[in-house]
Amino acid sequence: MPPKAGVAHSRAARNAGYPAETLLKYPRGEACAQGELRGFRPLATLPAIMTDNIPFLPARKVDALLDYKGLVAALRAAFAGNWTVPIRHHHGIEMPDGEADQTLLLMPAWEAGKSIGIKIVTITPGNGARNLPAVQGLYLLLDGLTGEPRALIDGKALTVRRTAAASALAADYCARPDAATHLMVGAGALSRPLIEAHRAVRPITRSLLWARDPKKAAAKAEELKAAGIAVEVAPDLEAAVRAADIISTGTLSHEPLVKGAWLRPGQHLDLVGAFLPEMRESDDEAVRRARVYVDTMAGALKEAGDIVLAIKSGALTPEDIVADLHGLARGTAKGRQSPDEITLFKSVGTALEDLAAARLLMERAG
Repeated sequence: MPPKAGVAHSRAARNAGYPAETLLKYPRGEACAQGELRGFRPLATLPAIMTDNIPFLPARKVDALLDYKGLVAALRAAFAGNWTVPIRHHHGIEMPDGEADQTLLLMPAWEAGKSIGIKIVTITPGNGARNLPAVQGLYLLLDGLTGEPRALIDGKALTVRRTAAASALAADYCARPDAATHLMVGAGALSRPLIEAHRAVRPITRSLLWARDPKKAAAKAEELKAAGIAVEVAPDLEAAVRAADIISTGTLSHEPLVKGAWLRPGQHLDLVGAFLPEMRESDDEAVRRARVYVDTMAGALKEAGDIVLAIKSGALTPEDIVADLHGLARGTAKGRQSPDEITLFKSVGTALEDLAAARLLMERAG
């Protein structure tokens, strides 16, 4: 049970340095009215003093200040750098009543002496039935020299925006320069950011959207229309895949959605959603036919089901992976080599992207 109001009040006052005789005389805080505790209030009404001094940047600030062209440039510089990014902590949480398991991610990164950041994320597949996004989170940015907190940032907004920017960065290296038709598979939280981000790096003139639930696809298309982007809801996934120059997937699928037999020369496949080793959004044939790129080698080989399962089946070897974003950004590896090749980029996310986005956000927030 929580402490009674007077007990909590007294403990807080004691920690604040008020003398014991005053606390004994007024155990429930009545001294506030007499001025003896000089404005001391019950614990329930105390402000969060720490966050009073730490700015919180909500989703609207993240969206307003992080345009995709600028964010893609920041990610390019970060991947070319030498920041420290430990493998993220990954915990499965069993949910009650047969609901799909929840995932807790802890994602730290730092550039020594400059900045430290950590993101706490939950991924809850059952949130769709609650009309809530599957991804929730909070980001904490720290001063790299002193360790002092600099900002708290809406983690969900930061995540979807930097994830989309990473895909756009990969497309800048791997998609054909004249790519004009973009297909988005999935109508979840990543769908709009991915559609917007690819438009920042390629001359997209036609956007297609397919989702298992046609009503969700139609609602997302209306949202994008209100934002000034015309989107066609695709009733048939195969036909949409065949028509697209860039195909993005942002789902929590455990079964392949995009089939290699549907692909044609010159396409770029951008696999973003499936983030666990048992998940996948493409089949073995799609991986076999493509030049394969990933965001980070370590993360993809451990967590990306589209990569892990293809290796397990023999459709891919680790040596077949051409490069990650570090190699592309540093110029030690090349992206698309011909107009006709099929390229595939698999993203699982990295804390480096969060830190780069958070730093850019704070620079622009002033």
